[in-house]
Amino acid sequence: METSAEGAGSNAEAIAALARRHGLAPVGGIEWNDLGLDFRAAFTTDEEGTDWVLRIPRRPDVWPRAENEARVLDLLKGRLPVEVPDWRIATPDLIAYPRLAGTTAVTVDPVTKEPTWNIAKDNPAFVESFARTLAALHGIDPAEAAAAGLKVSSPEEARRAFADDLDRVKREIGIGESLWRRWRTWLDDDASWPPFTTLVHGDLHVGHVLVDETSRATGLLDWTEAEVSDPAIDFIFHLMGFGESGLERLLDEYEAAGGRTWPGLRRHVDERLAAFPIKYALFALTSGQDERLAAIKEQLGADGESA
Repeated sequence: METSAEGAGSNAEAIAALARRHGLAPVGGIEWNDLGLDFRAAFTTDEEGTDWVLRIPRRPDVWPRAENEARVLDLLKGRLPVEVPDWRIATPDLIAYPRLAGTTAVTVDPVTKEPTWNIAKDNPAFVESFARTLAALHGIDPAEAAAAGLKVSSPEEARRAFADDLDRVKREIGIGESLWRRWRTWLDDDASWPPFTTLVHGDLHVGHVLVDETSRATGLLDWTEAEVSDPAIDFIFHLMGFGESGLERLLDEYEAAGGRTWPGLRRHVDERLAAFPIKYALFALTSGQDERLAAIKEQLGADGESA
């Protein structure tokens, strides 16, 4: 039986066999969610009726980030007002944990890729509970994150890291002149950048937020990119999905829950979102997925030549 991530992802029986080798005995069918860039996800039930999530890495380079995620989850146990996954199996070919209660705030059709919102965007229960969760996450002492083995950046290091990423993408892919000027101006604007860093989720879109039937946030998934860095990173997807007014409501609730802000935060989130193609470009360069480069070059305003 094929045991690689690609082979395991090709059929349900291979996944069932992989799970059994790690001591988990699936019964019934296996459902798929094949949308993740780094992991394939499957859902099954064991002999005792417990529902499980199975994550199968797509590439070997995913595993070091998964090890980071394991450290993050250990640190977060009992620290947030929502649930996080409790990994029972964590190996380079399979990660598995009991499925958390609730449904993601958005689900995406695996065939059409069309999103379905499972909450009302202006539901105050969602905004308040999500903001309270973010405030708790960002309030964890960076020293504790460092002691847990997580990457910790100072404000200057987080800023310099983006500058380095920008330079790499310009050199290896190319960036249009207008975007290059915009992002360099932002980098040089001291008022925009935060004077502190916090523990961040790093990939906090609504597909990673679980909610209950009242739309309250109940869980956060997929902590692969968590580190101590710029707190604005965790607001990018909210601006993308909920707009400026939605971001304002979230930030008001975040401050009320004890979240720390700074005067340039709103503009900074705007610029972080505008610069999101840099993250896609870095993913393509790291994963070797050259088929994505044409679309990325268009987003970057590149002319097809590295600068």
